[in-house]
Amino acid sequence: MDIAEILELADDLVFSKTGKHLDRLQKTVLKGTVQGQTYPEIAKDNGFSESHVKNVGHELWNLLSSGLGEKVTKANFKSIFKNIRSKNFSQIDSKGCQNHPTINNINIFTDKHRSHSPTQQPQQTPTQPHIDLGDAPEIFRFYDRTTELATLENWIICDRTRLIALLGISGIGKTTLSLQLIEQIKTNFDYIIYRSLRFSPTLNATLTNLLQIFPHEADIPQHIETQISQVLNYLRQHRCLIIFDDLQMLFASGQLAGQYKTGYEDYQLFFKLIAEVNHHSCLLLNTWEKPREIAKLEKSNNYVRTFVLGSLGLAAKEILKERNLSDEDTWETLIDIYQGNPLWLELTASTIEDIFAGSVSDFLQCDAPILDESLQAQLDQQFQRLTQQEILVMTQLAKEGKPVALPDILKIVELSVSDLVNAMRSLGRRLLVEGKEEEKTTFFSLNTVIKEYVKSRYMR
Repeated sequence: MDIAEILELADDLVFSKTGKHLDRLQKTVLKGTVQGQTYPEIAKDNGFSESHVKNVGHELWNLLSSGLGEKVTKANFKSIFKNIRSKNFSQIDSKGCQNHPTINNINIFTDKHRSHSPTQQPQQTPTQPHIDLGDAPEIFRFYDRTTELATLENWIICDRTRLIALLGISGIGKTTLSLQLIEQIKTNFDYIIYRSLRFSPTLNATLTNLLQIFPHEADIPQHIETQISQVLNYLRQHRCLIIFDDLQMLFASGQLAGQYKTGYEDYQLFFKLIAEVNHHSCLLLNTWEKPREIAKLEKSNNYVRTFVLGSLGLAAKEILKERNLSDEDTWETLIDIYQGNPLWLELTASTIEDIFAGSVSDFLQCDAPILDESLQAQLDQQFQRLTQQEILVMTQLAKEGKPVALPDILKIVELSVSDLVNAMRSLGRRLLVEGKEEEKTTFFSLNTVIKEYVKSRYMR
């Protein structure tokens, strides 16, 4: 295998496992290792400290080991990848989808290995489906999400996934990605429906709205059980793609992540039935917070999956280019600081235009990330949902200069073990805390933007 193939397979595996691509230094370590370089040589050639390169390499091998279910080291990873690559992952099945090898139920070969083969459906579907996007926003710009689109398409069209949670922090582009996905796969469906739950409609109201779209002879029933039954019948009779946006608005503020408001618990039953009842449609849920029922269902149900939408990566340079910002050699640093979040970068680029004459270099001279007031207001919406225990944990993590393990946090914060574990799990479901495993211990930290926000809001 050549270097390009190894990088491609490693990137596919890491993305399928974490929803994130290899970063630049991880790729550098892989390339250097393939070329027979030692860690000191890799560090010297690329301007990094030897200890930093070793840490990145150690983390990378652990990540690959976790994904493959076998020990991967600097010495053996080439032979392991060669064995994986030799499998017949390019065989096309009867549906026009590729039979890719799976490791621990993870499809490690994504769009690059199947994009040249058209998907075909065993059922006849119209080329012009009934599309009802309701109050969906108009897309004016779409930045490259090729891999993400291909993965979702594969899950929906080839794997017939019934329930998908598209999870991502506010501003990352979940709505835009969903609407672009519609354009890409719409000819596979009879009905495509988009609805925002931003105003917290009851399940009765939501189902009544859905039933009005389908052809019906009798009056729409009032009882929720009958409404659910009718919707499921339509999902069996027709190939449907339904997108529910802003699912987090059904969850209670001041409670642990994913707890429904009083009177909204029926949604949990509805989603469970969508996952368990046999049909050939798909419900896509866009949310800041991972629903608890999804976390349970995906462990035992192959038709339920979660996709975590992460950084735009280098595609985010288009945002800065459109703003005519200068110092292009520093753009990647800016993108990394703001997590490749399109909204965060848009707001920050506006500040750079207005205050720093468009100079990214001048902006980066500031010691800490600068949070535009609009960015702070946007983060306020998420933090207002946190419990006091979660805020206590976030405040402590913001004080730390390096990632810390759970036992170390427990020594400092005045919480019981149970309260701390529940708070950490909830923060993870909100994507506000990052965890990395090292030598069978998970270390937790905050990204630079979240850390600065916590300091400005809770520590001054």
